[in-house]
Order: sequence, then structure tokens, then C-alpha cells
Amino acid sequence: MKPRPDLLTPESPAELEVIQLTDEPDTTGSHIYMEAQIFTPDSRRMVVHRSAHAHGSDKDDPAHRYLLCDLEDNCSLSPLTDEIGATGPSISPDGEWLYYFANRTVTGGGSLGLKRVRLDGTSRETITVVDAPLPGTNYRPSRIYPLSTISSDGRRIAISCFLGDGKTDNAPYGLMVFDIEQASVNLIFEGISWCNIHPQYCRSLDAEQSHDILIQENHDNVADLNGNVSRLTGGDGADIHLIRDDGSDFRNMPWGRDGNEFCQGHQCWIGRSEWAITSTSTRDVGEAQLISGLPAPHAGHVGINTPGGVRNDLSREFASPHFYHFATDIAGRRFVTDSGPHDDGGGLWIADLGDYGADPLMNWTYLLNPRSTWDKNCHIHPFLSPDGTMGFFNSDESGILQAYMVRGV
Repeated sequence: MKPRPDLLTPESPAELEVIQLTDEPDTTGSHIYMEAQIFTPDSRRMVVHRSAHAHGSDKDDPAHRYLLCDLEDNCSLSPLTDEIGATGPSISPDGEWLYYFANRTVTGGGSLGLKRVRLDGTSRETITVVDAPLPGTNYRPSRIYPLSTISSDGRRIAISCFLGDGKTDNAPYGLMVFDIEQASVNLIFEGISWCNIHPQYCRSLDAEQSHDILIQENHDNVADLNGNVSRLTGGDGADIHLIRDDGSDFRNMPWGRDGNEFCQGHQCWIGRSEWAITSTSTRDVGEAQLISGLPAPHAGHVGINTPGGVRNDLSREFASPHFYHFATDIAGRRFVTDSGPHDDGGGLWIADLGDYGADPLMNWTYLLNPRSTWDKNCHIHPFLSPDGTMGFFNSDESGILQAYMVRGV
């Protein structure tokens, strides 16, 4: 824990405090990701990682570790993993366990283990191992996505993967759902355009909504035989969908795909609600806007033109919005985001959410300039603690990527 008052600006709120959480001089430190479920529900402990970057880690890096950060113990850091290939962390909704995957896959083979450990480092156990084709398929998972997502009842965890064998053109990607109690796994869908799924379980406590997963489809992507992506998307861009975790009830989010509005590729749930937010790029006005929306029945990949789609421009009262990565608190009342222009290091802002379908974001407050280079591996990626009292971001302002916290937001 290192206080960093030098990162504040004259425009920063007087009560704001900046803390650098990781500070190894020769090793990167990073937050997991804005949407990752890596906080205990009491907002007292969270997970970061070392020898990593803003979008994940190298599965073969022996120095990579997931670390528990105890915010009530001077932000002390203690290792939770030490094995090579640890990826896709999620803290259980009760705050008792860290679930993660042991990725020892190779294209068309290897093994993937679902593991868990208590946050005090005890009771580590392997729940199940995938070392054969996924049930009912000929597919072996590889290129495991760095983000997992856990259902609000703590019973299921989902993660995406590549499904190719290294010999087949246009091999698919897919989403696996693990039943924790049954120690089983199902592939709920697959296809060539699912290379960057960003799966996110709805955090609603409603029994039905707890089965919904927000997913991203990257149309016109290009990848090689081993699943290495050379083009994330093309044409009218990506669109965002909702699917039940048994593979049924495929729906649309009313964003993008009209030749003017393009989904940037980041979206999140608004707290525990059935509303979500995406960031868009618009050709007509050259802005990066924030749009909330509700799912509607699938009617083709028509995005914004989905019949019955409900949406709201949250950033309409912000002059020349250029927003990219963001998150809300669990109550769905507070919102944090980074902003461009990139060449000035960007900004970190906080705002309040009103009526998700009618009000714009309100009470915008500038917090600070993270001084990031915005290099792909050094994205700011801000998010809030569940209770909305603390903000978190990445920056390479010191010359190496590290993780930071702001208190007093």
C-alpha cells in the first residue's frame, strides 16, 4: 500500500485519496477486469494479480499469481494461487471461495481443471477436470478465456474457449457452463463468431434471471487454425445477446449493427437489475456514448433495430462523450468510467444513475487523470467496490503497469 497524492489534480475532490496497491518495481500488477466478480460482498477483500496485464496473463508464466487484497488490513497482499495456468477467477457470492481454472490445455488436447480455495488459502480442492471431449461433442477446449462468471446463487460458473483441433478452418469458439454441485460441464453453444464472448451472469437474485448470461458476438472475425484472432470484428460490428445457461432463450440487446452505431466491445449489468450498459462508437457525431438497454426477443442480428428494443442514451448531457470502460456498484446507483482523449492520459469520472430507461447519468464528478498510456495491455479499466465507496483502476504512469484504488468517491 503506497499513498499517491501526486496523482490528484486541482480538479480532484478534496476528500479523494489515491492508493497504489501493487508496486513491485520489476513485475506488473493489475486488476482482473471491470466485470469480474472478484470482491467479497462486504467490500472488504478483493483479488488482483501479479505478473499480468489489463486483459489477463500468460498461462505459461511461472510468476503469475492471484493475490488477495485485504482492504481493512492496509491493503495487504497474500497469494491465493501458485500453479502455472491459473485463470478465470470468480469469488463466490457468499465471499467464502475463490473459484479459478487450471489451464493446461493445448489446441485439441490437454486438460482444464475447475478449482477453488478459501480466501485464507486453505481447503484447496479440484472440483472437476476436463481432459476429454466435452460431453456430447468431439471438441476439446483450449485458449481459455481469462474471465469466468459465477451465477448469483453460486451454483454455476461459465467460461469460454476455442474448440478447434489445429487442422480445421473456421473452427468454432464456445461457452462452457460448469455445475459446481454436480461437478459437470456442458457446452451450451458454439460458432466461429464467438471469439470474445465476455460472458456475464445476471447478478439478480431472482431464480429465473440468475440463469441469464450476457454474451458478445464478434461478426466477421478472422482467426487461424489455432484460434489466434487477427481481426476481432468486421462489417457492421459486434452485437450483444442474452442467453439462458442451458443454451435456450437467445435474445438481443438493442445496440449497434446499423452502419452508424458500433458496439465497442465492453458492456456490463447495472447492479442486480435486468438492465445493461454498453459503450458505442458513432460515425455520425464521432462520439463514444453510453447506452443502457433491455433484452428483446431475437429477430436477427439487427442490434439497434431489434423490434421492441428499449434503450436510453445515458451520456447525452455530457459534452462530447468519449467513454470506454465502466462499471456500477451492486445497488445500481453509482457509475464509474474512464474517458478520452487518449493522448492526454484520459480521465476518471464518477456519476449517479437515475431511472435506467429515462434519465441520463447525473452529478458527473471528475476524479483524476490516471496518466495511462492507453497501451492495449495498460487499459485503465475502472470499477467500483460493491458498496460504491471505492474506485479502482490500472495505470502504467510509473513506467510499469500497476493497480490503484481511490477512496472518498
